[in-house]
Amino acid sequence: MTLSKIMAEIQHAGLDFEAFVRLIDNLHDEIIIYDNNYRMLYVNKACTRHYGFTQEEMLGVPFQEIIEKHTAWNRPILPAIYKYKQPVKQQQKTFLGLDVLTIGVPIFDAQGEVRYVVLSIRDDFHKNLIPSLDELAASTEFVESTRPEDLIYRSAAMENVIIAARKVATLSAPCMILGESGCGKSLLAKFIHTNSTRSEGAFVVVNCAAIPEQLFESELFGHVKGAFSGATTVRGGLIAKAKGGTLFLDEISELPLPMQAKLLHVVQEMEYRPVGSSSTVKAEVRILTASNRNLERMVFDRAFRQDLFFRLNVFDITIPPLRERHEDLIPLIFYFLNHYGEKYGEMKDISSEAQTALSRHHWPGNVRELANLIERLVVTTESKIITVDHLPTTIYQNTTTAPIINSHGSLQATMEALEQKIILDAKATHGSSRNVAKALGISQSRATRLISKYTSKLES
Repeated sequence: MTLSKIMAEIQHAGLDFEAFVRLIDNLHDEIIIYDNNYRMLYVNKACTRHYGFTQEEMLGVPFQEIIEKHTAWNRPILPAIYKYKQPVKQQQKTFLGLDVLTIGVPIFDAQGEVRYVVLSIRDDFHKNLIPSLDELAASTEFVESTRPEDLIYRSAAMENVIIAARKVATLSAPCMILGESGCGKSLLAKFIHTNSTRSEGAFVVVNCAAIPEQLFESELFGHVKGAFSGATTVRGGLIAKAKGGTLFLDEISELPLPMQAKLLHVVQEMEYRPVGSSSTVKAEVRILTASNRNLERMVFDRAFRQDLFFRLNVFDITIPPLRERHEDLIPLIFYFLNHYGEKYGEMKDISSEAQTALSRHHWPGNVRELANLIERLVVTTESKIITVDHLPTTIYQNTTTAPIINSHGSLQATMEALEQKIILDAKATHGSSRNVAKALGISQSRATRLISKYTSKLES
């Protein structure tokens, strides 16, 4: 049946063209139409779920720019359809990490040349008789995506971070990754390791805040038999485990001062001495560190060794907080919707009003806060569409931007407003009452009481 006959049938059924397009827009599968010059003529709304781009952002963008700059998906199929002039399918991974099956069908003109290409992209794989691109060509001629896995971004600020990380990855000197809690420092460290000459080696993460001070030396350097009570065997430390790879010291600001001196020797001499041993061992590792605290201020306050800071801070990369890279928010929302939807078997969509509300939030806990919220919404929301009604009141009441000083209020009311902001920001950033207590230097019982007080106040 020709297109004109199909449209005639649609009109006969009382369905105008706008209504027809509205139906296509609401299909679960993504539909893309290209002309014979790689120009995108149409894409339906499913593109937002797959790539985090709206229809308006995708239409008119040259195909090569989508591949090279936006990296909407890997293993592009369109050139193969023009080349083979027959329907093909291809398994792909989208910019948001979603596995999809793309089926491309060419539409020919009177001379037998490809005039249009229609792509149907779905989230699951159903085998059929259409040959795959791998079956048509023994080797691919197309460039694979180089976007970092799990680093979802669209902003220029994050693009600059990735450019710096690629440069640092080629070096062997230490690098310090800075940024607020939850902004993705561990992911960037893993990206640097993956793109380095040590990528075949281990990537060992050490959370300096999680290891008790009295055990730190043994955990990092290992020990020999009989080094202390209970040391019945030789045990290699985390540096030995990272041999040939990368040692990532997260939350380096929490490293005890006595251990800072010993780590300085490791960084300077690239050797260490296991606990109880009389001989040194070569440290064959690349050292990366991360901190969410102002280490220069800690050096000034004598809480962190200046010489160690200079040794570790040969190169530094600062990841901007989520509130300063607004363009990344919507792609991240859909990435986490897809990720947790697949994890729990509960695929969800989100209304435009809810997206707007999330866009206005301050995100003190950065990407980690967003991930935790989306996971919670995927699990707890019974309907298929997440709306504003499903969001926590702290999101759309926007307390973080409310003025603290009120010229008409009493000092007590002003102080309470300030305390409320500090407690709620700390809760969003650190999660548990125990972590909040540690961050604010108060007891856990007091932190629990204040969290309960101000959370209840918001919801009342």
